[in-house]
Amino acid sequence: MNRARLADRLADLETDGYLIDASQDDANQLYLSGFTGPDPFLTLYADGEIHVLVGGLEYGRARKEAAADTVERHADYDYEYGGREARNDMYARFVRDKGVESVSMPPRGPVGTADALRERGIEVAVDADDRLREVRAVKTDEEVDAIREAQRANEAAMRAAEALIAGADVAGAGDDAEAGVLLHEGEPLTSERVTEEIEVTLLRHGCALDQTIVAGGAQAADPHDRGSGPLRAHEAIIVDIFPRSKATKYNADMTRTFCVGEPGETLREWYDLTERALDAALDAVEPGATGGDVHAAACEVYEDAGEPTFRTDPETETGFIHSTGHGVGLDVHEAPRLASGGEELEPGHVITVEPGLYDPDVGGVRIEDIVVVTEDGYENFTEYPIEFEV
Repeated sequence: MNRARLADRLADLETDGYLIDASQDDANQLYLSGFTGPDPFLTLYADGEIHVLVGGLEYGRARKEAAADTVERHADYDYEYGGREARNDMYARFVRDKGVESVSMPPRGPVGTADALRERGIEVAVDADDRLREVRAVKTDEEVDAIREAQRANEAAMRAAEALIAGADVAGAGDDAEAGVLLHEGEPLTSERVTEEIEVTLLRHGCALDQTIVAGGAQAADPHDRGSGPLRAHEAIIVDIFPRSKATKYNADMTRTFCVGEPGETLREWYDLTERALDAALDAVEPGATGGDVHAAACEVYEDAGEPTFRTDPETETGFIHSTGHGVGLDVHEAPRLASGGEELEPGHVITVEPGLYDPDVGGVRIEDIVVVTEDGYENFTEYPIEFEV
C-alpha cells in the first residue's frame, strides 16, 4: 500500500474518517486492512492511522497479518455473540473511540451499517468517487511484482492449454465423431477439458481462478462466453485466463486465440487486424495519455478496415464490441478504463490491452497483453508469443 497516496487522496474528505464494513472479497477492504478475513469486519482510516475490528476467532491472526496501526476484537467492546442492535452499538463505540464523529463509506458499503451508525448519531457520507479505487489503481513496485508473478503462472497455464489444443487429432469424415472435432486420446476435446488443464496448472503455480474462457466457433463471438462442448479444427478458439495468486491476492490477465488447421480467410484477416490494433494501442500507452486515447488507437485500425466499433455504431452487435482494456490489481477489472472517456494514465497503472472482433457467423478473435505504465511509456510483461495457427 502507498500510505502517502492514500493520505493525499483522502485528505479532502469532509468527514473525520473512512470506514469499510466488508470481508476480504472486497478489494478496498483487503487493500486498506491488509487482512484476509473471510467474514465482514470493520476497518477505519482516521488521522493517518488504520484501525481494524474483528471477532475473537480472527483476532490472533489479524494482529500478525493486518497492515493496521491497531487491531481490536469484539470482546474489547463487551460484545462477542449478541444481537444486531448490540453489534451496531459496538460499531458506533469503536468509531467514537478513535475520536471520529463522521465517516465516509464506499458507494457499495452496507446500507444497514450506514443507517445504524446514523441512528447512533454518527454522520455517514457516501464516497461517490470511490477514492480507494483510485488509490489502488496506481501500484507500488511490490504490487507490480506480485502481478508479474501471477502473470508467469498465467503463461504456464496458457502453455498447457495450447499444448492440449495443438496436440489434438482431428476427426475425419469417416470417423464416428463428427468431422472436424478435435480429439484427445480418442475422445472429443472439450472446452471443459482444456479449462481443467488450465486450473490444475494454476494450482501447481500457487494461483487459482473461479472461471476462465475457452470458447470456440460461434461461442467465441460472445466475449464473455465461458465456452462449452467439443472444440473444432479451422475455427478460432479464444483462451482468456485471469488467475489470482493465492499468496498475494493479485490478479493477472491474458488472452490468446488459437486455430488448429488452416483458418478461413475472414478469420485470418481478423487476426492480422487485431494484432495491428494491439500494436497501435500499445504505441499509445504513456503517462498523460488517456484510456480514451488508447481505445481510439485500436478503434481506428478496425474502422479504417471497415469493421464496426462502438464508436461508429453504439448499437452494433458485431465487430469491436468492448473497451480496449482495464486496470488489473486486487480486482481483475479495476481502474483505469481503456475506453471512450477513460481517465489519464499514470506511472504505476497496470492495464490490459485487448482488442478483438466478433461475429457469430465467423467466430471471434482477441489478443490481450498486460503492461505497466512507466515514466516514459510502458513495460509489457507478457512474454507469451502471439501465434494463431497451432
